[in-house]
Amino acid sequence: MKKLFSLVVVLVLAGCAAMEPHAERDVQRDAGLAIQEIYEQALPTLSEDKQRHFAQRLYRLTGEQRWRALNHVYGERLLARLEEDIVGLAEPGYAAARSRAIVANYSQRTAKQRARRAMLGEWGEIAFARGLLFRLVQAEYHGLLPTIENHERALGYQAEVDWAAFLTDPAVIGIYAAQVANQAYFLHQLGVMDLRREVESAFRRHYPPDRVAGLDDAEYRNWLYGLTHFVIADSRYYQRKVDPEVHAWVLEALERETADIMARATADIQAEVALAFLLADREDHPLVGRVREALVAAVDPASGIIPSSSGEKGLAGGEHRNVLAIMVLRWPGRLHPGPDLSDALGGRSAECCT
Repeated sequence: MKKLFSLVVVLVLAGCAAMEPHAERDVQRDAGLAIQEIYEQALPTLSEDKQRHFAQRLYRLTGEQRWRALNHVYGERLLARLEEDIVGLAEPGYAAARSRAIVANYSQRTAKQRARRAMLGEWGEIAFARGLLFRLVQAEYHGLLPTIENHERALGYQAEVDWAAFLTDPAVIGIYAAQVANQAYFLHQLGVMDLRREVESAFRRHYPPDRVAGLDDAEYRNWLYGLTHFVIADSRYYQRKVDPEVHAWVLEALERETADIMARATADIQAEVALAFLLADREDHPLVGRVREALVAAVDPASGIIPSSSGEKGLAGGEHRNVLAIMVLRWPGRLHPGPDLSDALGGRSAECCT
């Protein structure tokens, strides 16, 4: 009887232990939903770009049709901007003039922004080309690019930009790593050129493992952001899973840095680290669990959101950080591409851009 009782106790304890992870995931999902509810209520008060950023990610995370409306509004703005640029590119000097204006108006509030402004000022038309590239890939993501008359003019312009020199330059990688990874994948996804391997090699040369340990916090975070964006950009910004073998070098580097990621990285970066593993279908990796625990613990009881590392609790300033946290905490395991807006907006640009 004593042996039977002991066996029952062991089985009960084993059952409790098995339940704990499920209960913890429920707590994490609830925390994500609570943050989401706060932002949903505040969304009309946020800027159009913040609304776009939030709605895109929530659609791709959930597939819920209620997020299409904000994506539709963004699609209209996107088409208008692209149409203006495509018409402008037919005029000599348009790209150069737009680049000078972009650099002149670039924010100089932080040291990082000042460094990026100075860097962009040294690269001629890159300031304009990068913005146009982003808009083109956004149009492609939403099924709109083929519907834009003369969009080939913009793609042809991109093919003439010296992207290889820019994206592999050590000084650029040192302050702009996430965008470097993004732009390499955007160019490939648009069929303009494939610089993915060259950019990966340049990134790894610039940040060898023995150098990473000596980076200050600002460049350490730049390195981490860059690493995660090789995965995120390949996923077409949360529209599909990625091949973990292709990005094994990223996942291995992140795994080696577990202790410093938890100690030195901001909540934004920690969330993107977890998303890199989630996009590679590695939800069971211990680092994902540690980040989820840290994100739940970071929620401010008064505001209900995750404040910045300096304690700032504004909803607008925290949108990027908190929507990433929502994604990590709620992660459903399935992603939804798009939304495809071609049916709703595809005829809008039929008579423009000639």
